[in-house]
Amino acid sequence: MNQYMALTNNDSATPALFVDTNAPLEILLDAASYRIRAVTQVLENLALREEISSDSVVLSDFALLCSIPLRDGCDILDAIGRRADMPSA
Repeated sequence: MNQYMALTNNDSATPALFVDTNAPLEILLDAASYRIRAVTQVLENLALREEISSDSVVLSDFALLCSIPLRDGCDILDAIGRRADMPSA
C-alpha cells in the first residue's frame, strides 16, 4: 500500500489532498471521527428545526458541503481498513 492515498474528493485530475496511511491508527481514527461527527451534528441540528424552506440550489450546495467531510472520513476509514487487512510482518 502506498504511504499517501489521495482523497476521492479532489476536484481536479492532480490530487492535492492525501491521507498518510502510515500515520498511527488512533490519529487516523480521530481524523475520520471528527469529520463524520461534524456532519452528523449539522444534520441532526437541521433535522430538529421545525421549518425548513430553501430552494434547490441552496439544498444542492448544502448536500455538497456535507458530502465532502463525509467522503474524507470514509476515505480515512478505508485506509484504516486496508491496514487491518494487511498481513503482519
